[in-house]
Amino acid sequence: MQRPGFRRRFRRSLGFLPMLLVAASSTQAQTALLIVSHADDPDWVAHVRAAAASVQWNHGPVEVAFVDGSGPMEEAVDAVLGARVAERPAAAVIVPLSPDRGKDLESAIRAAVDGRPHSSPALRVGRRLDGFQQVGVGPLARAVERSAMTALAALLESGAIAEPGASGIVYRLAGINVTATREARETFATPRPVTVIGEASIRERAPANPADLFRDIPGLDVEGVGASQRRPMIRGLRGQRVLLLENGIRLNNSRRRLDSGEPPAISGVFELDRIEVVRGASSVLYGSDAIGGVVNLIPRRPRYPLAGADVGGALHYRYGSVGKQHGASGRVAGHVGRLAFLAGASYREASSYEAPAGSFGDLTLVRDTEVRDTGVEDHNVAGRLEYRFSPGHSAFARFERYRAREAGFGLVDPADLGSAGASVQIRFPDQKFDRVVLGYEGLDIRQPVADRASATAYWQDNEREFVTSVFAPFDVAQPDGPGVQIESANFTDIGTYGFRLEAAKLVGGRHTLTYGVEVHRDRSLNTDARSSTVTGFGPPATTTDSTPAVPNATLRSVGAFAQGALALGSLAELTLGLRYQDVRAKTIDTPGLADPFPAEDEADRTLVGTANLLYRLTDAVNLVVSVGRGFRSPNLIERFFSGATPEGTGVWTRNPRLGAETSLNFDLGARVQTASLYVEGFVFRNLLKDGIQLEQTDSIADGLPVFQNVNVSKMTITGIELTLGAQLGKGLSLGAGFTHLAGDNPDDAEDPVLEGYRDRVHAHVRYTDSRDRYWAEYEVRHNGSTDDVVPGLSPVGDLIPSFTVHAVRAGVRLLSRHRLGVAIENLSNSLYAEPTNVAFFRPEPKRGLTVTWTAEF
Repeated sequence: MQRPGFRRRFRRSLGFLPMLLVAASSTQAQTALLIVSHADDPDWVAHVRAAAASVQWNHGPVEVAFVDGSGPMEEAVDAVLGARVAERPAAAVIVPLSPDRGKDLESAIRAAVDGRPHSSPALRVGRRLDGFQQVGVGPLARAVERSAMTALAALLESGAIAEPGASGIVYRLAGINVTATREARETFATPRPVTVIGEASIRERAPANPADLFRDIPGLDVEGVGASQRRPMIRGLRGQRVLLLENGIRLNNSRRRLDSGEPPAISGVFELDRIEVVRGASSVLYGSDAIGGVVNLIPRRPRYPLAGADVGGALHYRYGSVGKQHGASGRVAGHVGRLAFLAGASYREASSYEAPAGSFGDLTLVRDTEVRDTGVEDHNVAGRLEYRFSPGHSAFARFERYRAREAGFGLVDPADLGSAGASVQIRFPDQKFDRVVLGYEGLDIRQPVADRASATAYWQDNEREFVTSVFAPFDVAQPDGPGVQIESANFTDIGTYGFRLEAAKLVGGRHTLTYGVEVHRDRSLNTDARSSTVTGFGPPATTTDSTPAVPNATLRSVGAFAQGALALGSLAELTLGLRYQDVRAKTIDTPGLADPFPAEDEADRTLVGTANLLYRLTDAVNLVVSVGRGFRSPNLIERFFSGATPEGTGVWTRNPRLGAETSLNFDLGARVQTASLYVEGFVFRNLLKDGIQLEQTDSIADGLPVFQNVNVSKMTITGIELTLGAQLGKGLSLGAGFTHLAGDNPDDAEDPVLEGYRDRVHAHVRYTDSRDRYWAEYEVRHNGSTDDVVPGLSPVGDLIPSFTVHAVRAGVRLLSRHRLGVAIENLSNSLYAEPTNVAFFRPEPKRGLTVTWTAEF
């Protein structure tokens, strides 16, 4: 029979859980840690208490409960959990800790948790820790932290709780991330350079595009302009050298040009739970394209218990004076027992914006000037249906749809720039994207080969119209005189299906092995139409051509990976990973090309690896060393394009036998984290080899030189990334960041490697009311000048000038469920262009006002 004292002691030990009513609404903590151990040996009790006092746990209170182990523990634990924990909402991680083999203790706790009413708080039992009598206080504390973080990962990935630490000054610095290692880790304890942008930051900044959030984060940047066409850059690399994911599934496809990746606008901003960015080569876990890094857009998912019923949601409206943008969004989520759903939709309209009058380098706008094709009309629809078999096992289906009309590359009329060169207009009249995802997640399967596993299958279809219109005068002194008008239109339909199977196993109680396979296949169908019209010499003379420049083709990719996190004592962790990838591209019958069609079937195979070391110098200081290879397999355009070069001065011929680009990335960094301070610094070097580049051959066709893509390009990018976040007290906080980038091409010193900034510094100061009723923020960003341009080809001169921009933002919470936000961007109304948008000059908008309103129900 259970001793009466046990029930009272265990009930008292769980008395902290009602505190989570406060923690659940706090921006600082929401998940408690409870260490449960035997109480038979006073020395052991003192040892455990000392270790618990040393545990670094930033997600809630830490408590210790001791039991003497006599009597039927399962009944007592079950009674205490059922009677006490079910009284109030809460979330907690429980770590069983025993001086010897404590299976009975762990079994009792697991049985109590598994058998509790599922309408009670979210609880998760961590890995049992045995045999730590002779281990020091520090190593025992680290073991508890690892067990607790593994359990927190299960809660986070199951959707049972929201991401801890998602808002406040550290929302980009010390959040939980999954992308870097494929298990939930605090940024502070992640052996890679990683950034987390939480839901609070997304809501408060209300960006038009997820990439807009990257301009003040060290190591990150954006290219492109307008409401929908901005794309991310990482450490000076962009386009297909940055892998864009949505919840771990690829958005990159094999039909985009090297310098043009998929726009993140495909994912509705209002539906995102967080954004995770891994800086540096990440191909071991994610395959091709992850040379510069990975951007993972993570949408919301239902969070619910396994009993009862509930429904709720939110409405959001955004007005932006830039482009007179109006956008409305809504979502609803609920559950009935084990079945849950979430559905959301958004719609917006935006016109082309205006840039302010002023001077930027050698260019001057005498008045506010329209930047054409920067508007859009688009909408997102998404839904998720999930069935949870048990707290650790669930299956889901997700559907999403994106439609965009009248988006564009951005264009300033040459006449407004005081120049008489060619006019180049690039538009995307229509884009359609559909995706269906089916998946299973087992977070507590306890099998010999895996403790957790997931399987995901998906299908997506991406249709896009791409139109260019070029007018080139024969005499630049007479821009309205004789010239040639070139029109081209491309329609591409890319159907993709893919599958990812991933598992993880705890080995020896301290090491984690993550492994899996990934397969995807693109099928690209396209049509082309081109016309050239010569004017100024009598009646216009027009020639047309509908020969496809790229044949219909497929690209199949198969990869297998394994990564192990090895605990080296209590202070260090070494992560080793390896991936093998086989990519095969094959042309298929294409209307308009020769019959029989000269099919090509080519493959490239790549092996890459990674080694990452995390060393705990002190409880507040972690050191990181990371070495990894990345790769990018050539896409269908690079392999199979055949036609005129973009300038029309040569002939571009196909090269199906291209090999993969590869990179070697090295990072050395340190992180400091205390209750009120977070500091991070990294230095890195990324060497790209076998880069794909268009080069002239020795052949001549139709009197013009012949060009072909070949693996010859090399570049080295080095940099420094510094980040600071500090709580100053009385609601004040400070954030700052600095980035320095340098690029070099060893084969051509005159070739500009960096398309972005060389130096950038950012800072903001914020006041947050202690009761979360209102907040206000001032931000400043300075980009230094750079001469990394092709001499004579930059419209602003051979030196891209520096610029400084300011912004103010504020928000207020009304009636507990309503939030009103306001922001003024480009406060000084300065004319400037991001460095990536200078070569084809596309300045940023003039001073703009943004107002947002959010209501929850």
